[in-house]
Amino acid sequence: MIQPQASAQSFDRPGDHCPLCGGTSDRLFRKYSYWIHDCTQCHHRFVAMTPSPTHVKTVYGDDYFQGGGAGYPDYLAEADLLRQQGRRYAKLLSRHMPAGHLLDVGAAAGFILQGFADRGWQGSGIEPNPRMAAYARTQLGLPVEATTLEQLHSDAQFDLVTLIQVLPHFFDLNQALQVANDHTRPGGYWLIETWNCQSLTARFFRKNWHEYSPPSVLHWFSPPGLQQLMGKYGLQEVARGRPAKWINGAHAKSLLRYKLAELPFGQVMSRMLGVVPDRLAIPYPAEDLIWMLFQKQ
Repeated sequence: MIQPQASAQSFDRPGDHCPLCGGTSDRLFRKYSYWIHDCTQCHHRFVAMTPSPTHVKTVYGDDYFQGGGAGYPDYLAEADLLRQQGRRYAKLLSRHMPAGHLLDVGAAAGFILQGFADRGWQGSGIEPNPRMAAYARTQLGLPVEATTLEQLHSDAQFDLVTLIQVLPHFFDLNQALQVANDHTRPGGYWLIETWNCQSLTARFFRKNWHEYSPPSVLHWFSPPGLQQLMGKYGLQEVARGRPAKWINGAHAKSLLRYKLAELPFGQVMSRMLGVVPDRLAIPYPAEDLIWMLFQKQ
């Protein structure tokens, strides 16, 4: 079982300031030795730590994409499912904009970006893991640079910035979003997919909700919180919905075993998962995942 290591010391005190609005916060609970805080003003949830600029590269090393645990047992094995996800999003966005030039943040091996390209988009990507970025360039012919959004240096402007399952991981959230804003054309869009900490699933499981997994995840958002955050950068919500998310059997078993290890009789339940075929495509069943589309004014 792989638990990513933090790249900075975790603070352990009440009152840490919210990285979104600067307000004070309350401790909620500890998870993997990290305190989860809730802002007393905007109710953003975050890990009370100050990660270093190397945080993302440390957490999302090769083990994240092939070591199981909180990551993937074999990311490349889900190429077809991820490419289909890109196609679905491109089709969805066609209701709001024509195909143009996009920046895919956290592109990994480029499969979602490839799905957008299948539907006429021209795209670039950034990915902190050098091995994944190299795969996108050499195997798929996609221009994916090995860097983080916070450290991106480019003069390019984009019609669309996709932030699919990356917003909770930024070591400097405000800096990352400012960079994204600087690279978005007036009238351009941001597509965000993330977990909803105000969902019924999150509220039911509370601290045992699967997405509370620091230090790989640093932030937990809600739709009102995202609206407030995007407003700081001059973006307004255009649409929202629940994505159709699919993973293969090997990935599902890996994640479940990782979480079951915390529970009584978890080992017994983990062994029962062996009957699930590794290549079986499994739809994500819960309602705690959301996509939101924002337009720059």
